[in-house]
Amino acid sequence: MKGLKLAISSLTILRCSGDPSQDLSVSLYWFPVVGLLIGGGMFGFLRIMELWPHVIWPSGLALLLVVGEAWITRGLHMDGLADWADSIGGIGGNRRLEIMKDTSVGVFGVLALITAFSVRWVSLGCLITSSSFIWVIPAMSIPRTMMVELCATVPYARPGKGTGRAFVETASLRHRIVAHSICLCICYPFGPLGIVSMGMSLIITKIFAVRCRHSFGGITGDLLGTANEMLTMLLLLVYAFIGSCLPALTGWLWLR
Repeated sequence: MKGLKLAISSLTILRCSGDPSQDLSVSLYWFPVVGLLIGGGMFGFLRIMELWPHVIWPSGLALLLVVGEAWITRGLHMDGLADWADSIGGIGGNRRLEIMKDTSVGVFGVLALITAFSVRWVSLGCLITSSSFIWVIPAMSIPRTMMVELCATVPYARPGKGTGRAFVETASLRHRIVAHSICLCICYPFGPLGIVSMGMSLIITKIFAVRCRHSFGGITGDLLGTANEMLTMLLLLVYAFIGSCLPALTGWLWLR
């Protein structure tokens, strides 16, 4: 379980392992499971709130869940999204890498954060209203699996030390296969839509990888976080849209 502890410590605020010298590659297998735990925790919290003898306020609960997710993940991936958005105005790959390394947040970064929070708030509120909130589980698990895909297929772009170097340089085909297999097991109970969601996310990840190679020369920790945020927002929007059109979205589940 060392890998799971390292994955939890790397992707959340929880500290399950205090030895930073350990081989971080063993944590890559467990990235989908961390997404499962986060999504399952959000779903469990909502079910507990539903037991209260009061009228549920979907928007308020959605806002609380958005804040809770940002807290449990330390806003790590959102920070990467903001840095990437600021780097859009950079000229040339080296300049973009410098901008992403800057700790200050610019206008593009602020707009990206506002967009990320807004999409989450609206989508989660819609999933709550349509009784389809269980779909938050694949929405949290699939993007973290695609981070493993990027680590194993794209070289590290930044010279010197970096947040994502230890993951990217140690990732291998085995990590990809195991992570994708675990994610597939997580998505399978969600029926055709769950499987299609994973396939769609993989295609988008491949396209994002090409853009990272072209614009940055590879991948960085910030770009891994960007990929996670973009895929999470996209999946939540898709599930919310389908949930609004088909109130019985949970009927897509193979296992109920």
